[in-house]
Amino acid sequence: MSRPLRLGLVQMDAVLGDVKSNLERALEYVREAREREVDLLCFPELFSTGYNPALLGERYYSLAEPVSGPTIQRLARAARENGMHIIAPIVLEKSMPGVIYNAAVMLAGDGKVLGSFSKAHLIMSERLYFRAGDEFPVFDTDLGKIGIMICYDAGFPEVARVLALGGAEVVLAPCAFRKPDKQMWDIYFKARALENTFFVAATNRVGHEGDLHLFGTAVVSNPAGCLIAESPEDEENLLVVAIDLDEVRTRRARIPFLRDRRPGLYGALLESGK
Repeated sequence: MSRPLRLGLVQMDAVLGDVKSNLERALEYVREAREREVDLLCFPELFSTGYNPALLGERYYSLAEPVSGPTIQRLARAARENGMHIIAPIVLEKSMPGVIYNAAVMLAGDGKVLGSFSKAHLIMSERLYFRAGDEFPVFDTDLGKIGIMICYDAGFPEVARVLALGGAEVVLAPCAFRKPDKQMWDIYFKARALENTFFVAATNRVGHEGDLHLFGTAVVSNPAGCLIAESPEDEENLLVVAIDLDEVRTRRARIPFLRDRRPGLYGALLESGK
């Protein structure tokens, strides 16, 4: 039985702090994705504002939006008009004013907000502005079961494992990954896919923000940990990849990592400081 899914991974530049301009560029990618029959479109980390904390700093607070704000509402309309699921990573303000998250909002193909994921592992000066997330939702959609992790989260095997145990079949990873760490990029997503026998698709910002070089190179790895698609480095691009979610079931039957776990042996993982 085949369960086809067409992923669209946007690697785009952003005008720092210019939400309106970045949203218009994003909508152009939605139109291109529709022409290429994409089912699930994912934008990179903080696509609507730009990323660099050293340059944005306190401006994050004025740029933050709730899910009822103009960016998500406009993308929700685009999702509904095109019958396309969309993952939109923004600076998100939830119920508490002044508390903001580096988050990704999950939109269904009918425009409904299914929820959001907030980056759980903040790196360096992100901690000065964002509150870390503490939940790992798996979105049960018409397309399949979808998880999200954001950039640095991919370096923690526990994140992907929790998503796998929650039923995820494909995990999307929007990123703002810098060029000096590309060797990590080349390992992370293949490893997480192999360990959990699911698809992992990561997309990256492209361009320069001050001394921060964001290099693009969106990637998709299959449940065997093999790289099956990769976009060019240092240029804007929409990578479209057709996958079959039934490969998850087939691979797990052959190499049952999840079934053969022995949780009773892993208590040390829960001890503080280990």
